[in-house]
Amino acid sequence: MKPKVMMMSAFVIFALLTWSKASKGIQELPPKKVQILVNQVAYNLKASKEAMVKSSMPLQNNVEFQIVEVKTGKQVFSGKVSRSEQVLDWSDHAWYSPINFAGLIQTGDFKIRLSVAGINYGSDSFKIGEAAIGKISIPAIVNFFYHQRANSEEEKEADKAIRLYGSEETVDLSGGWCDASGDVSKYFSHLAYTNFMLPQQIPMVTWSMANTAEKIAVLLEQIGSRKSLVQEGLYGADYLMRSLAKEGYFYMTVFSYFDKNPKARRVVGLLADSKTTGDYQCAYREGGGMAIAALARISQWKTHGEFSSEQYLAAAERAFAHLQQFSIQYADDHKDNIIDDYCALMAASELWKATGKLIYRNEARIRAKNLNLRLSATGYFIADDQNRPFWHAADAGLPVISLARYLDVETDANCRKVALLTIKTALDYNLKVTKEVNNPFGYPRQSFLYKNKVQNGFFIPHENESGWWWQGENARLGSLAAAAIVGGRLVYPGKAAYGVKAELSEFANHAVSWILGCNPYHMCMMYGFGQNNVPHMDSMYGHGTGKGGISNGITGKDGKGDGSGIDFKVVDGGNEWRWSEQWIPHTGWFLQAVTAMSTN
Repeated sequence: MKPKVMMMSAFVIFALLTWSKASKGIQELPPKKVQILVNQVAYNLKASKEAMVKSSMPLQNNVEFQIVEVKTGKQVFSGKVSRSEQVLDWSDHAWYSPINFAGLIQTGDFKIRLSVAGINYGSDSFKIGEAAIGKISIPAIVNFFYHQRANSEEEKEADKAIRLYGSEETVDLSGGWCDASGDVSKYFSHLAYTNFMLPQQIPMVTWSMANTAEKIAVLLEQIGSRKSLVQEGLYGADYLMRSLAKEGYFYMTVFSYFDKNPKARRVVGLLADSKTTGDYQCAYREGGGMAIAALARISQWKTHGEFSSEQYLAAAERAFAHLQQFSIQYADDHKDNIIDDYCALMAASELWKATGKLIYRNEARIRAKNLNLRLSATGYFIADDQNRPFWHAADAGLPVISLARYLDVETDANCRKVALLTIKTALDYNLKVTKEVNNPFGYPRQSFLYKNKVQNGFFIPHENESGWWWQGENARLGSLAAAAIVGGRLVYPGKAAYGVKAELSEFANHAVSWILGCNPYHMCMMYGFGQNNVPHMDSMYGHGTGKGGISNGITGKDGKGDGSGIDFKVVDGGNEWRWSEQWIPHTGWFLQAVTAMSTN
């Protein structure tokens, strides 16, 4: 026992000496305790660029870094590492020191080098280029969605005649995309029973593809992705068409029950713990609004899929008329909330733009005004008619995106003024709450209700209306990055990257870089890119993890009901899906973010 006691004593003495030297500005850090975290995929040439040094102790203020070309080893940039900070909510033994190299405006492949206590460290390689993130990621995203198509022979055959829950009646719901790398079900939305947490799934992905195809057509042609993206968007629109019931509502979910028998699939409404019901009619917030928006938008293209452009538009108008009458009836609590407002706003705006009809203009104005009235004095949106802040693990930026799309068609000066004020207030709040604590990564923070008290944090509360659903929030990051740029161009135009003021440009870059590897776990969430990826996940019918797809991401600490702390696990006894599973809203929102970043 004595040798062990002596060894422990020596370690304690070493630790105390190390702490003493560090407090005097002398660095004695073991080699494995320093790591350079970078965006492992790419930085856009004219945008802000940051990496991060993660260390077990604070670095000296005068630590220098160099950036070198990968091929030649030639130094092309140098500077000093910024002041070390801790995020005490995450860890009291990790320090983060930003490396800013926005001044490096040179294309190529590079690495960062620095020296601490006489020991040299190097980063993984990364690329810098004009619109580099979009040029690299968009072709991969299009291929990912092609991979996610529910088009195996088993699925195609079974989905041509899927039974409605509790009935012998069948419908043809072939097509669409599998929801996740571990779930081959197909959703317009889920979590309907929560009322406030519903994500937009297949309809949002379809709208995102339409948005990209229109906004950056020239770039898509340059990288050879325009035709394939248009085809994928039409594939999505055709599924929306087949999902429209003769009564005028959309079917919400094709659920697999995680059963290998494809004939076990049913059209259902979904509760917690995979319990199913016959409540499968979509309200505005349950995917109906975004499906209308996607169909109306794609109806204006000069091409079509299995259905004609005229059929896309007629279906959108029929569904809109139906939901104007029945959406509240379909909603679980039978009253509108903020999700209905922004989804109905998107539907009405796209139909107004496509047809010019006053009925859609009038509804768009009502919904836009509703969003303004939902702003709290603090600046965040209120989700209900009381005091619940709007926080969302996927679609946090959608209120701003829907208002921006509305402003693409609205010309009335007073209506525009109100909508612009709503966008400005929301973006101001996002910047304010993100900056109110030490936050070296610039991770977008949020306000939420936990145990009847409003509080702010990095990650969503694990105790929420769903009873079980919390996971990495990469879709939320993508949506907020898109909102910062798209909304920022309207209310904060500037000379920084993407045509907005510097704060918003940096906010968006931080969110995207976090997804691409500049995070405390140095994990690139876009599978098949970068140096560190989550493990591959297999699924039924040959599906599973796909190259170019985005994983769930980082969460608050497992076991923390308020979402505090930080966690990321690749193995967790079957629960690792919370972090490593790919989910189509993540990739759909990332597509919107890089689309916004790919043009001014």
